Amino acid sequence: MGPAAEALAAAYGIGRDRQDAYACRSHARALAARQAGRFEQEIVPVGGRHDDQRPRPLREASLARLPAAFVAGGTVTAGNSSPVSDGAAAVAIVPEQLRAGLPGMRLVAGAVVGCDPGLPGWGPVPAIRRVLARTGVDMERVAAVEIVEAFAAQVLAVTDALGLDPLGGDDGRVCPDGGALALGHPWGATGAVVVTRLFSRLVRAAAPPGTLGLAAAAVGGGLGVAALFEVV
Repeated sequence: MGPAAEALAAAYGIGRDRQDAYACRSHARALAARQAGRFEQEIVPVGGRHDDQRPRPLREASLARLPAAFVAGGTVTAGNSSPVSDGAAAVAIVPEQLRAGLPGMRLVAGAVVGCDPGLPGWGPVPAIRRVLARTGVDMERVAAVEIVEAFAAQVLAVTDALGLDPLGGDDGRVCPDGGALALGHPWGATGAVVVTRLFSRLVRAAAPPGTLGLAAAAVGGGLGVAALFEVV
């Protein structure tokens, strides 16, 4: 996946400075969210531990000194890639009668879309576009976006294509509490993690009914998955 992230960065002009800036943002936001207690209701302690060695404070000047990790002279480094990590997450889809009037999210639509296997990080773009087309929703109506941060290059390529700027005007809309770059990208769980994050951002934060949120992930081998949710 490292060389594939390099290929995506080269194909869509995602430079080293932006990748490092996004990685710093992810760690800083995750640290702030943890300190503010925004992860507490998402975490089940294991062995008495509530957190691990990540996220951690990063400086762009320090990241700039790291060598390319996968391709000589490349832009993808250990600092702007997600770490090797373990983790677990669970979500439940329940019928309306079991919800019993409790606040929650309704799954409006989902899509799994194939893409170039040489650029698997691109997968969320066609997946999100298909979901929006199916529902007639435009991106301006989506209040919250959670994308699995496998690589900074991948997130930025996807957000650029969707007209989002997480380092600028969409700072509070795209992964504002950090993501996989800071917290880890556990295979088999990371999709459920971003849905859980979306639930915290919308339902636990008391967003009004009708508020929309998107969760998306790239899949190694050339797939993208996306889902649109509505607060109920």
